[in-house]
Amino acid sequence: MSILDTSVNGIGGPTLRVITIAMSTVVHSPRSRVWRAVAEPSEVIRWDEHRIALEDPAPDFPQPDQVAHWRYRLGSVPVDRRDRAMEVVPGARLRMAIDFGTFHCEETYTLVDEDGDQKTRVSLRLVSTTNSVPLVGGALDRFDVRRLASEMVDGNLRALQKWCENHP
Repeated sequence: MSILDTSVNGIGGPTLRVITIAMSTVVHSPRSRVWRAVAEPSEVIRWDEHRIALEDPAPDFPQPDQVAHWRYRLGSVPVDRRDRAMEVVPGARLRMAIDFGTFHCEETYTLVDEDGDQKTRVSLRLVSTTNSVPLVGGALDRFDVRRLASEMVDGNLRALQKWCENHP
């Protein structure tokens, strides 16, 4: 696991605080199986317990610039989630811009074969410039946002691993 909390100086502009969370795991399934689970909305909703429903299915998602709209559960609160595919390398890499509520980030799944072709190393990287999330009656500060992002990445990798290994 890697957590990086850094400042990025903009040329002639304000300093931008960036939160980066990167984790990986080995899934005992072929890369093609893991790719289906990561890329196909009909599978994503089955392993990601936070996704409630796909609201606006895009045909052949994910393709660059296509958007999938989800109902998503953030804690116990249902919110709208919008995933915009930014980079799609079938079987290898899926990078998306994610917006849900007032939280914005980029999420990147990278898949590589591990010890032959029956295991897959899955890396998940989340980068956010959201430094606080306003809530009714308060806000999550950057440390809460970092904790929330870490829990999301860890939870997604665990759920993906369990799904792929139990549903070949």
